[in-house]
Amino acid sequence: MSRLTSGEILSKLISFNTVSSESNMELIEYVRDYLAEYGIEAQIIHDKVEKKANLLAVIGPKDVAGIMLSGHTDVVPVIGQDWQTDPFEMIGMDDKYYGRGTCDMKGFIACVLAKVPDFAAAELKEPIHLAFSYDEETGCTGVHSLVDVVNEMAVKPRACIVGEPTEMKVVNSHKGIRHLLTKVYGLENHSSTDRGVNAVSYAAEIVVFLDKLQEEMRGREPEIEGFDPPYATIHVGRMTGGHVQNITPNYCEIEWDYRPIPGTDEDEIFNRYQEYIDTVILPKICEKSDEYGDVKTDYLAKVPCLFPETGSDAETLVKHLAEQNSTHVVSYGTEAGIFHQKGGVPAVVCGPGSILQAHKANEFVAISELEACDKFLDRLFEIIKK
Repeated sequence: MSRLTSGEILSKLISFNTVSSESNMELIEYVRDYLAEYGIEAQIIHDKVEKKANLLAVIGPKDVAGIMLSGHTDVVPVIGQDWQTDPFEMIGMDDKYYGRGTCDMKGFIACVLAKVPDFAAAELKEPIHLAFSYDEETGCTGVHSLVDVVNEMAVKPRACIVGEPTEMKVVNSHKGIRHLLTKVYGLENHSSTDRGVNAVSYAAEIVVFLDKLQEEMRGREPEIEGFDPPYATIHVGRMTGGHVQNITPNYCEIEWDYRPIPGTDEDEIFNRYQEYIDTVILPKICEKSDEYGDVKTDYLAKVPCLFPETGSDAETLVKHLAEQNSTHVVSYGTEAGIFHQKGGVPAVVCGPGSILQAHKANEFVAISELEACDKFLDRLFEIIKK
């Protein structure tokens, strides 16, 4: 059986268009079949319509804890970006691999799969758990069903390594994510009458409030050192409402998020937002109409913070594998917080590539980063084999 390198496997993974709006089943089936060649059975955990799936596989003994290697299979869209090459055909150039997902985060998955032949051929003291998820890029929504299966294990992994791009630095803490959709309801009318309830105008007031709240956050003294930026961020990404200029719009929606810092009040921003809605916006709407108008807010996703466990077995292990003595924190969210808080598995983030290349046109991972990840997994293999 011809053994594939991490670069060769990455090329195959990039060829699957796994943008979150699309199915990831071709990639999952490829990984399942690849594992089967080495006698490894994979558990496929489908979504409700069987369009997408997580994959979970165990290599080695099942009666001891072991190490979980985790990655997400979905990628962000390429629409509207100025790509110089086909984003779903990996191109090697200038000691880099270009393509959507090379950095975020199929590079890590490729390195893990390239190591499977060694894991499968050896007698292991403790198992390797492979955990590949879907819909991480839309709020880490897909991994929950995978974590549910982990919670049913008789013996859980003792550590989870999430291979998001950190330039192979050891990350033991990250911010959380609160992704929200605010719906403002009004009353349509002819614009000349001033009798409508203008949903766009009230939505604009809400956006201004969120911007002012962000300014307040910027001015606070950092409560936790190391984050860049060192405060909770609030971001309005989309605002849509109205149809034509001479009809008072009866609906407007705002899609926004905020990123709380671990160890702080993660609900403060939402609570203050809701207080503003209840005490300022809704009374204004009632003055205009006591029958029409409302504001409703739904959570689209909640990604928990990853709290540091300084000196934990998981952190000590990953620092040894990365040959580093220090740890870092990052502002982006990952599935690590879910594995830790919901699954009870201590998690650390460490993977190839730079987050500065993620989500951009002409995304790339340096080949040297993949080589460093290969060596990282080589050291893991030496620890767990008998």
